Parts: sequence; C-alpha cells; structure tokens
Amino acid sequence: MRCERGQGIVEWVGLLGVVALVCLALVAVGVRVPGGELARAIASRILCAAALADRCGDEPDLIAAYGDEVGRLAREHMPALFLERGSRALPVDFRRCRAVECADGSPRGIVHESDAGLPVTAFVHAIDCREADAGDAGAGAGAPRCSGPATGNLYIQYWTYYADSATLRGVPIAGERGFHEDDWESVQFRIRPDGGVDQRASSHHGYNHAAGVVNAGSDAGIRPLRNAAEALGARPRDGWGPETRLLLVSGGSHAGNVSGFLGRFDRIVPGKRVHLVPLEPLAAANGESFRFAVSPPWRKRAWRDPEATGTD
Repeated sequence: MRCERGQGIVEWVGLLGVVALVCLALVAVGVRVPGGELARAIASRILCAAALADRCGDEPDLIAAYGDEVGRLAREHMPALFLERGSRALPVDFRRCRAVECADGSPRGIVHESDAGLPVTAFVHAIDCREADAGDAGAGAGAPRCSGPATGNLYIQYWTYYADSATLRGVPIAGERGFHEDDWESVQFRIRPDGGVDQRASSHHGYNHAAGVVNAGSDAGIRPLRNAAEALGARPRDGWGPETRLLLVSGGSHAGNVSGFLGRFDRIVPGKRVHLVPLEPLAAANGESFRFAVSPPWRKRAWRDPEATGTD
C-alpha cells in the first residue's frame, strides 16, 4: 500500500508528523512511556498517513507483535527467495488464496506478487530464549522449550504457505513424493548470544542448509538417502549452518536450502518485498478453525521447540 499525500491539510499533517517524531524519539532514547510498543506502531502509521514515509510497510505490525528490537530483526532477516526454474508457485496468505489459480506467478524474473495480484507472503513466529525464565517444556503446554541448546538464543521462524505440494504437479502419486493439498514450509534463524546467526530450511521430514548431492535425498523426499547422509556425518541432522539470507526453493515440493549453486533458480523475490504477518495472533484466535491437509506451523514441534530436528 503506497502512502498518499493529504491535500489542503498541511498544518494538520505537520502537527501529526511532529507528534509522531517526538513519540519515536522518546522511545528511542529510552524514555518509558505508557504503551511504548503501541506508541511506536501508532507513530509509524501516523508518519505514513502524513506522507513522511515512503511506503506503508508491515514493520509496524511486527513491532506491535514482538517489540521494537525483535520486530525490526524479523523484517531485517527475511531472506530473498530463489525459486527453481520451471516452477510458478508462490507463497501467499492462506486466508486469501488456497488454490494454484490465484497463487501462481511469473515463471521467471523478479517477482513479488502472484498473477492474481496477491503479495508474496511469509508468516512470522518468534521464540525468545534469551532470558533465564523464557520458558521450558515443563512450564505449560504452550510454553517454548528454551532449555538445553536453545538457552540464550533468539529464534525467528518464517513460515510459507503454498496451495499444494507436488514433485510433478498434476500427476498424483501415492506416497510422500506425490501430491497433496496445502503445503507449509519454513526458513528459520537462530541468533546466538555472541551475535552469530545460523539458518536452516525445511525439507520434507528434516532441515537443510546447502543444496547439492548431500541433500539430494532430502530435497527429493527420499528418507533412506537422507538418513544415510546423516549417519555418515555428511549432512547435519539439525540442518543449521551459517546465515546466508537466501532461501532456495525446489519446484513442486518446495523443499528448501539456504546455500548452493543458483544456476537452476531463475525467479527471485527480494526479501524486502515479502509481506510479513505475525502468526501467533492468528494461531491463538483461529488456530482450531483453520483446516489443512498437512499440519500447520502451530501444530509442529518446531513451534515450541526451536531446535527440533523433524518437521512434524
């Protein structure tokens, strides 16, 4: 949504701009004001309405959901999507589209919306394990698991929804390499206490980092080959590796990697053009009412346990 300049209300616009800037400045220098996070979101929207910002983005929604620091990190770390040559599927908002007819987009080039005009969308889930009392498996059914290797880390998960999953679209094949309606994938970031950042992407029943021969079995959904690579130590079971801010998406199955040869990917969605939606409010308010052919993010182990090695 592009911000539009008001006409004939210059003084009003100027006043709103001053109020917004003062509000943002107070919060920025650490002055505690009632409803500080809400104030940031309101101030950002006032600035947009006053045409003092270039575009009305989704950063205010992220800040309102996660606070200033985590909200901005969620926007910053969203990776660029590289989509495999020959594919047309795009991740979209499942509340607006659940069919390939509205989710498919251009087969090549830089894209940011489907042919039906829907924006490429990712849903955000943040798990903050940096505080000693951040939560653990014993703290209740809905608490995050922040003990063990998760202690002290901040996790930002980006969940993408595709209308279907088909290694060969239109040719339903029995088994996990075939076809099913709805597909949830993810790319996840782990920000460590020392500031280092790791990244991994979902791929069938596990997580990948580098595209190539080692992860070919995982990309194709062939579990014995994936298990063999893990047993030989050629592929890390948890999928974590250095951050690249890339997400390489295989055609049909949407299996992901975060590094590798880019020659077979000829569609790009810049990270800044991906519309981001906080997923926690949707899951809390409507999780039981949404129905999918596969488990949605809030029913997967990784939703609570950010170090889970399976995608179930």
